[in-house]
Amino acid sequence: MNLTTKFPHLRQDFAASLVVFLVALPLCVGVAVASGVPAELGLITGIVGGLVTGMMRGSSLQVSGPAAGLTVLVFEAVREFGLPVLGAIVLSAGLLQLVMGALKLGRWFRAISVSVVEGMLAGIGLVIIASQLYAAVGAEAPASGVGKIVGLPGALAEAAGSTAALASLALGAATVAVLVLWKRMPKRVQTVPGALAAVVLTSLASLAFSLPVATVEVQGLLGAIQPPGLDGFGELAGPAALGTVLAFTLIASAESLFSAAAVDRLHDGPRTEYDKELMAQGTGNIVSGALGALPMTAVIVRSAANVQAGARTKASRVLHGVWLLLFAALLPSALGLIPIPALAGILIHAGWKLIPFREVVSLWRAHRGEALILVVTAVAIVVVSMFEGVLIGLALSVVKTAWDASHIKLEVVDKGAGPVQAYLSGNATFLRLPKMLDSLEALPQDRPVELDLSGLHHLDHACRTALENWAERHSAVGTETVKVTALVT
Repeated sequence: MNLTTKFPHLRQDFAASLVVFLVALPLCVGVAVASGVPAELGLITGIVGGLVTGMMRGSSLQVSGPAAGLTVLVFEAVREFGLPVLGAIVLSAGLLQLVMGALKLGRWFRAISVSVVEGMLAGIGLVIIASQLYAAVGAEAPASGVGKIVGLPGALAEAAGSTAALASLALGAATVAVLVLWKRMPKRVQTVPGALAAVVLTSLASLAFSLPVATVEVQGLLGAIQPPGLDGFGELAGPAALGTVLAFTLIASAESLFSAAAVDRLHDGPRTEYDKELMAQGTGNIVSGALGALPMTAVIVRSAANVQAGARTKASRVLHGVWLLLFAALLPSALGLIPIPALAGILIHAGWKLIPFREVVSLWRAHRGEALILVVTAVAIVVVSMFEGVLIGLALSVVKTAWDASHIKLEVVDKGAGPVQAYLSGNATFLRLPKMLDSLEALPQDRPVELDLSGLHHLDHACRTALENWAERHSAVGTETVKVTALVT
């Protein structure tokens, strides 16, 4: 039995794995550098995403690794708790994901409002863009999201007087230009991923012109591995660290499972098993955390590249992890040639794509409440923090749902003679009971009333009792009767 018989899709999966590797390589390095950790840790997370998570069941074609969506949260965690504690946080988040998957809670993440998720991504995108603009000019970004945005004009003005800063900014701008224009290149040229092309071209330009720009610091794969110690886990006893663990868990899980739903729409193969996918992500984060590396999620950019490259089974994502491992082991010095502003340009472009401009416009036209949730979530993440911003978005979503669930409309048709016709529609709950009774009690007492409840989707006990009492009072001696039709049972 030859390989083709045993693995009928090996050729397609092999080719797709190379494409995904080329897409993942600059992103792994860029996310790590933007997160304030050694570049090798991004590669380690990518390797674990391929070799560990890639082997497990869940979503067969989506690819996991370090994601731009967690960059802001990781940077804040490293700044507040230090790099040695990051591994403990990631490992703990992975354990929570594993437990949630075992309890079959994965499918419930699909119930999270899409507006909250898109608002979360938009807020992350704004913070990434602001912070990486500082990196593009070789400046240090302020700690807070508001500080990053407010301080940008001053940082750019200061950069205008520095040759080194201008050279760095030019490389960053050139990277973004390559990424934007790459999609307009001939199809044959586009077989090389745009991010990789941008990094290679800017690295060559930096070497050719001896530009005074910062490059990635290299310390070797084994040197970057820092398993968390007991002190690191001891830090998790504090409320701030526990909140960070919950934020990692919530955001990584939501991003992974929403990515899985998107990937399912791209192919005709087996559908995602959400609980098993959550357990696969949890296992990957446990291993990644044990190595002191970055948290992982399923990444839609790599996953889409995997599907579009013709992948048929999970072998493609496992092989992409093998190529990342070989690169990190055999060519680590190549990382030292990559200019920091080039990675900043890649992340600025990635942050821009996280902001759902079209969705905001379409939501505003059709569902202004959802658009408001999206915008408030994004602004809260920038102004406050990632975790609190997401909680604010979720709270707003719950409030809106409660409002929609309690919405009720009373339409009165009075022809001047005969009975007054009243139509109730919507959801009759205790939250709208006072308004409903005020409207009914305002109907004429000296006329018969026909109350039609056929438009109600729900009638709770409190409203049912109140309607019956009102009908009895209106039909008492000396008043006209009330005829109720289509009463919800």
